[in-house]
Amino acid sequence: MSTSNTLELIEFRQQCQQRVDQRLGAALDAEIVSVTLLEAMRYACLGGGKRIRPVLAYASVLAVGGELAAADNAAAAIELIHSYSLVHDDLPAMDDDDLRRGKPTVHKAFDEATAILVGDALQSLAFQILSTEADALGANNRLAMVQLLSQAAGATGMVGGQSLDFEAVGVKLSIQQLEQMHSLKTGALIRCAVLLGGMSCGSSSDSQMSALASYADNIGLAFQVQDDILDVVGDTSQLGKPQGSDSDKNKPTYVSLLGPDKAKALANSLAEKAIAALQGFPTSADPLRELAAFVVSRLH
Repeated sequence: MSTSNTLELIEFRQQCQQRVDQRLGAALDAEIVSVTLLEAMRYACLGGGKRIRPVLAYASVLAVGGELAAADNAAAAIELIHSYSLVHDDLPAMDDDDLRRGKPTVHKAFDEATAILVGDALQSLAFQILSTEADALGANNRLAMVQLLSQAAGATGMVGGQSLDFEAVGVKLSIQQLEQMHSLKTGALIRCAVLLGGMSCGSSSDSQMSALASYADNIGLAFQVQDDILDVVGDTSQLGKPQGSDSDKNKPTYVSLLGPDKAKALANSLAEKAIAALQGFPTSADPLRELAAFVVSRLH
């Protein structure tokens, strides 16, 4: 990626981060009866994170000819689901992590019971936002988006992948089994972010959505491969979470199966396939193309 493209992507990401943070902030200004719960929800969602999934949603709506504002609800909903998953993943009964996004995890900053309730509340808020009538989409489109998010977040998506992840601790997986696990655990929500962005326009074609799905499948796996690489070579201060946590927990990764060089080659190959899927799109899809390159070159 050239220097000019890098600067453009940084500016685009910052713009998207500001948009989704504003939407999340408005949603978390609602009258929630428990002051502690509201504080913890805001702690979990605001003031940190790369916002990759919302940025992908915004980039996708541009790719199909829409405006950024059309994807505000989709971007906020996908980030709420992601934030809820992190809060629950960090719990002692799950990954038992103390650091997230460079600060204490929710159960450390508050307590375990509050962290569980925060995750529950963020999840339901995601569907509340996505189903709101405060946008130009019709009821059928909103229903389709809610259905897509529920599938991506549940037992056939992220939660199912998380279950496979626990079952795989200490077990040697084949590359096909590892890909299946991560296509659910990580890929499903990334795929959903891309597709929700495309659906937010309200006029995207079947061929456009099919191409976005192919892009998303490849970028979702590329994201996970790079995560596995960073778990080995990254720095805790940059990652915002403990470096080496996967290897410490004896979890199978792309690096443990392939080695660092082959894992990096795989990540780059997946990014190239993602970009190739966008061949029929105009320059409005350039942010998606640049995000594919960013995902496999990021350091955190």
